[in-house]
Amino acid sequence: MAGIVEMYTDGACRGNPGPGGWGVLLRYGSAEKRLHGGTAKTTNNRMELTAVIKGLEALTKSSKVKVTTDSKYVLSGITEWMPNWKRRNWRTASKKPVQNVELWQQLDALVAQHTVEWDWVKGHSGHPENEIADQLANLGIDELGSP
Repeated sequence: MAGIVEMYTDGACRGNPGPGGWGVLLRYGSAEKRLHGGTAKTTNNRMELTAVIKGLEALTKSSKVKVTTDSKYVLSGITEWMPNWKRRNWRTASKKPVQNVELWQQLDALVAQHTVEWDWVKGHSGHPENEIADQLANLGIDELGSP
């Protein structure tokens, strides 16, 4: 494995639930790739998860990846909650089904293909790459209105 792929992700929602978008900035050395998309009726948490999933899906080979997100939901889910969810057959501590389970399972399978390091950054705090990911997520929502 060569260098590290830097991935900056963000999800956005106008209304929760409401129209949502996701954005990803991928960087490998001097190369950059920007991805975005949207869903007509969704939640902010689903868009945050989708951003990381879409970013990992865009990688063509097993990579060392540093994922930077402003979502404590994604960060806590993947680093703290998931081992227990899996042990309890995707149930929470209160024995309820895990919300967004299909996205968590998809993310779990993708993470297994890579060496992933997780980093959290405060949203809307002027972090340049996080701001780009946020703009991409909002572009994903904006484009829902056009054919």
